[in-house]
Order: sequence, then C-alpha cells, then structure tokens
Amino acid sequence: MLRINLLPVRQLKKRARAQKELLGMGFLFLATLALLFLVAMWLLHSISSLESDKDSLTAERTALEPQIARLKALKTEMKELERKTDIIKKLRSEASLTVRVMNEVANRVDSQRMWLTSLQQSNTGLTLTGIALDNQTVAQFMDALSDSDFIVDVSLANSSLQVISGRNLKSFVINCIVTYPEKYKKKSMQTGGSDVLQ
Repeated sequence: MLRINLLPVRQLKKRARAQKELLGMGFLFLATLALLFLVAMWLLHSISSLESDKDSLTAERTALEPQIARLKALKTEMKELERKTDIIKKLRSEASLTVRVMNEVANRVDSQRMWLTSLQQSNTGLTLTGIALDNQTVAQFMDALSDSDFIVDVSLANSSLQVISGRNLKSFVINCIVTYPEKYKKKSMQTGGSDVLQ
C-alpha cells in the first residue's frame, strides 16, 4: 500500500528555522538590553560616586579657603619683606661705600699743601673740588687716589689759578668713579656692607 504525506515538510522546516532565528534574535536583543542596562547602572553608579567626591572636595576646599587666603597673604608679606631687606642691604652697602671712600680721600689729602672745598658723590660718580699750592700737589693727590682700591678712573676736570690772600694757588676739580673692589664685593653683599669698614 502506498502512503502519501500531504504535510508540507519544507514549509514546516522553514517555519522551524524561522522560529529558531526569531528566538535567537530575541535572545540576542534581550542580552543586548541586559548589557546596556548593566552599563547604564555602572555609569549611574560612577556618576553618583563622582558627584559625591566632588561634593566632599568642594566642602574640603571651602574649609581650606581661610588657610589658602592666609597663605597668599603670607607670600605677599614675604615678598614685601624680601624687597625691603634688599633695599636695606643696598642702602647699607652704599652707605658703607661712601664712608670708605671719604676715609680713602681724607687719608690721601696732604693737609699742609692742599684742602678740599667740596666732595660730591652721585651714584658711582665722585667729584672733588679743592685748592692746592701747585700743580704737582694736585698730580700727587690724583696718583694717591688712583692707588685706592675703591676709586678708579681719576681725571682732572678743571684746573685754574686762583689768588687767595695774595698768593697764587691752584683751584682744581677732579672726577672719579667709586666702586667696591672684587675682594670686598662678595663679603659686602653677604653682610649688607657692614664689614667694609673693618
């Protein structure tokens, strides 16, 4: 006897395959949704953790603001003190240089043959005005000044005859430059110039 299967086998196979594919796609879609949900939850947790950190850092910063302001004020005060200290050191150094130069000049004046009428110092420039018995005394005085470690570039700016009490005397103006010699510079800058007079 002959049996004929009238069931649509091909269609059933196609249907079963389509159902499997549909089921696989549904599972893949659900897995993707679950993964996206987990990522979203992780991101939300990270965001809330970061916001909590931000809040605690903001609170800490607010608590530290008075100390930060005080630190800035102290830095400003320190800079101002350093500036004033530098000015004081410079003034001491310049004052000690002036005293030393006056001492050098006084030690080199031949009080029997000449006298100074003025001594003017402006920064590093020094102008000496005076009266001498003759040109030789002026020249000797200039040589003596040149021997000083603190006086350089000695030059005669003016010399003229001047009659005082019936005597012909030499009026002179000498220009020179005052400076610390190298051996005194380092020592003076370290101590503010107080050791130069020693």
